[in-house]
Amino acid sequence: MERLERPVGPLAQIDDDIVSMLEAMGFDLVRLLLIGSQNPRLQLMAEPSNGDLMTVEHCEEISRALSALLDVEDPISEAFTLEVSSAGVDRPLTRLLDFERFKGFKAKVETRFLVDGRRRFSGTLGGVEDGNKVRITTEEGDAVLAFSDMAKAKLVATDDLFEAAKAGTLPKPVSLADLKTSDSTAGSTPAS
Repeated sequence: MERLERPVGPLAQIDDDIVSMLEAMGFDLVRLLLIGSQNPRLQLMAEPSNGDLMTVEHCEEISRALSALLDVEDPISEAFTLEVSSAGVDRPLTRLLDFERFKGFKAKVETRFLVDGRRRFSGTLGGVEDGNKVRITTEEGDAVLAFSDMAKAKLVATDDLFEAAKAGTLPKPVSLADLKTSDSTAGSTPAS
């Protein structure tokens, strides 16, 4: 599945292996980045595929498996620090499904190039339309952005987001089937 902020260079060669490893363990990859040139840090953010909360034990399990994979593949020649974590509450939105999952929450989106004269959009997510476009309602009005045009995106830390996290009511992951179902009902009026 396509993601924003995919790794480049040698780490890109094993990106699919890492995704497969995590899926076999019951996790979804949110972000994988190698950050910094001096004392680089390999950052992996993941979450349980079933929508459960990420635990310290999950991070340790992933760290052990990833360390073993990195020892075998050896994609990074210099010494680095491995950091495995949850995506957090004000998480990055890296998969198209994330934009449907967090519909109704505030987000910031940056595009690769100008869209309607700007690259930065901040507003409320309106979900996914037409299979690969994201609606975001900003102060200036609605914007519909192609997922492939996005460079990065993240949820904005708001009281609503923290209250949902505290109450355990953050949205569960959605599937491609959910996305197609919501797409086919777009424009219909909910029953009252």
